[in-house]
Amino acid sequence: MGGVSPGADRGAERGAATDPAQNRDPGLQPERTRLAWRRTTLSSTVAAVLAMKASLHGGVHVQGVVVCALCCALWLGFLAVAHLRIRTLTAEGVPPALAPRHATTAVLCTVAVAVCAAVLVY
Repeated sequence: MGGVSPGADRGAERGAATDPAQNRDPGLQPERTRLAWRRTTLSSTVAAVLAMKASLHGGVHVQGVVVCALCCALWLGFLAVAHLRIRTLTAEGVPPALAPRHATTAVLCTVAVAVCAAVLVY
């Protein structure tokens, strides 16, 4: 009579008895994540190519070549992280979480390409 319904104990027992790893489909979630990494890599490739095209538009200048080289380096950094993650997701078993340093590298490369794009626009 303390305000606890009789079904509350069964719900707690059910929650304790069900393990998220047992209910997890080992094929679909890593596949979706792998496809998301591929889409992001493709988007990054398009952004880098457009940035390089914009930097070299109107002739070859030192500033354009530097920005072009920077975009290429950032794209290669992101590509390395994405390839590592895609390879990890295709391995057998439960894939480990993305390492914080790899996540940081991917974010920094993405933000730096965006900054390069903003510099090219102005």
